[in-house]
Amino acid sequence: MRVLGFMSGTSLDGVDAAILETDGERIHAFGPAVLLPFTDQQRAVLVSETEAVVRADRAGERHVPSRAAEAAAIEAHLAAAASVLNEVSGAIDLVGFHGQTVLHRPERRLTIQLGNPAAIADALGVPVIAHMRQADLDAGGQGAPLVPAYHAALAEGIGVARPVAFLNLGGVANLTWLGQGGDVVAFDTGPANGMIDLLVQSRGVGRYDDGGRLAASGKVDAGALATLLDSDYFTRRGPKALDRYDFPMDAVADLSTPDAAATLTAFTVEALHLASAQLPEAPDLWLVCGGGRHNPTLMRSLRERIGDVRSIDDFGLRGDFVEAEAMAFLAARSVRGLPITFPGTTGVAAPMTGGRRFDPSDSERVAA
Repeated sequence: MRVLGFMSGTSLDGVDAAILETDGERIHAFGPAVLLPFTDQQRAVLVSETEAVVRADRAGERHVPSRAAEAAAIEAHLAAAASVLNEVSGAIDLVGFHGQTVLHRPERRLTIQLGNPAAIADALGVPVIAHMRQADLDAGGQGAPLVPAYHAALAEGIGVARPVAFLNLGGVANLTWLGQGGDVVAFDTGPANGMIDLLVQSRGVGRYDDGGRLAASGKVDAGALATLLDSDYFTRRGPKALDRYDFPMDAVADLSTPDAAATLTAFTVEALHLASAQLPEAPDLWLVCGGGRHNPTLMRSLRERIGDVRSIDDFGLRGDFVEAEAMAFLAARSVRGLPITFPGTTGVAAPMTGGRRFDPSDSERVAA
């Protein structure tokens, strides 16, 4: 199948769209891929909506996403689709749609993503697979991470020796460990770019720590770092999943911006070091994808702390589009009834498929 996958991560930078030719077991070809940044207006609406959902959740309430936020998400995804489809000849067979995550609370079997998959199906004229986390949550799993099945396919495709670990540095950091015997372990390790982005944005010095320069110019505050690491999350064994807003910024509130950036960068690294100690065997290689691999300060610190850390781009893969490709891969698995989550990745009792199909002109309109 030729499948279009979408991902718009918690960093709220834009929509990734990637085309993959796959049967849900192997990757037959990589099609074109694009990142379409959110417009300033779209991003403002989505940030405001995310903050409203988080505030309501902390107050014990359920916030119903606004029409404006749903419209912004759909508009951005369709624009990204138009951009990538302009680069390919012929039709696509299927779409894997994740939606814009605004809240993930696995302990309550709750995950909220913005976007309407039925509207996407109507606009593109092909079936859409969405709600890929919900079946796992309903069965008692964490609903995350979703990407390990795709990581395994990538590892097979490039022929790397096991044990190997994939490390995604998005708003949240998560890893997938692949053992020699086919064992898979995956979980969220802690924040990655999310808290650093929030710091930089809240202090009016940009959208993110460009090149890790702020962190490189600052000094890690040992007390603040200890406070951040003083959470039972880091001693609890996986599978386990996080939300971008699970750790408050209070610990670095009184630090200078460079020192706060240095401390939050060290937080990401130390959380990963703690996570690596929970793996069945140390990986020979860490393959890094996601925006954090563009931060040389973070990458250098990871190499010093956990070993051989390399961008997956060094192996001919597309580190900016792994998650969008994964949504295409998982959609193909879903329509074939193949499992997309596993006991070692989400804690679900048995491997299970997931996702709900929306065909064009489906009369029901359900927000993702």
